[in-house]
Amino acid sequence: METIVFIGCNISGSSREALITSTQMGYCTILLTNRIGFITQKEDFPEVHQMIYEEDLGNEEKILLIIAALQKDKKQISTILSFIDPFVSLAARIASKVGLVTLTAPALAIMEDKTRIREQLKLLPITPRYLILTHDQPISSFVALYQDELPLVIKSPASNGSKDVILASTISELKESLHFIRRKFPKTPILVEEYLEGTQYLIEVMVYNGELTMVAVIEQEIQQGDRFIITGYLYPVELSKLDYDELEAAVTSVVQQLGLINGTCHLEMRHVNGEWKLIEINPRMSGGAMNRIIQEGTGINLVKEVIKLSLGEEPSLEKTRARHVYAKFVTINFSGKLIKVSGQNIASGYEGVVEVFVKPRKGAILTKPYSLGDRYAYVIASSITPEQAKQIATAAAMEIKFYLEPL
Repeated sequence: METIVFIGCNISGSSREALITSTQMGYCTILLTNRIGFITQKEDFPEVHQMIYEEDLGNEEKILLIIAALQKDKKQISTILSFIDPFVSLAARIASKVGLVTLTAPALAIMEDKTRIREQLKLLPITPRYLILTHDQPISSFVALYQDELPLVIKSPASNGSKDVILASTISELKESLHFIRRKFPKTPILVEEYLEGTQYLIEVMVYNGELTMVAVIEQEIQQGDRFIITGYLYPVELSKLDYDELEAAVTSVVQQLGLINGTCHLEMRHVNGEWKLIEINPRMSGGAMNRIIQEGTGINLVKEVIKLSLGEEPSLEKTRARHVYAKFVTINFSGKLIKVSGQNIASGYEGVVEVFVKPRKGAILTKPYSLGDRYAYVIASSITPEQAKQIATAAAMEIKFYLEPL
């Protein structure tokens, strides 16, 4: 039986949908994971035919040995891929080494390192002003030099899902955030960027044989605070033809500079004083509810098309529907142990709601949001106008209540 091997997976989101979709496509689905909880609860993954635990999931030699063992066991491996940072380029390299159709691994690897991507794109006008604090450079001297540049955005080079991305608006916040990142990642540089005001957009991109398609452009709503937590997504956005054409030109310049010939990525960009600026780029489609948002708005199952791309097949990106979609994510403002959740059925009953999802189980420890992983539920609504879609999703999301036992 033809087999697809996935490296890494989350409990929900695009990576989980990829497992389900590959099984629906008729493939034997094998998951390599470093999460022991997945192994002990295999029954929660009925779409996975075989699950293999590997603690050091980023070790290329170990993964190659696992692939060799699967092939010896008569598994007909069709592709190896990942929807999870930092295993996207790893999967592409391994696929190439075992003679499979491969995505452009070097370009994907650059996107996995935020300092490397800034250096690669530094001559493009879409790149904001940035600085790199090396691991041995004193924080005190750095702060003294650049305190007049505030506000600044502090990032770990390996950040994903807004994890370890902090807005520093004061000198004390700048010191605290730099010390926080250095304690967590003592041997790596720290990326420091100018803070840009402007509406932020997510652009889902697929490149097939060098031909770029902007599959969807989605407006993001960011929660106020020192962390960049996205709590709302609106599709489609209303851009003038000039702004859209300039956005497409900017995205094309990034893809060409990286040398991406086959692969997917998503960019987050802001429109600042009439110019497009790159906030970040990741070498995979966005996680969370993104596949459902795009499917409701366009009819495209992007997860399925990513799998087809990795198999060497031409993706089908023709839009078959046109609906306004809004996804509202739910966060909490305090920490505690989850006792129960209420309101899901009421939220599902709202006219226009197409999906209600609650992530944590009873007994889970919940916190205020420090990354996108700390969003605990979402509601997706679809309507004929953007205003209606947003109103429905927002009202339905307010029905969801988390009951916590204080820690």
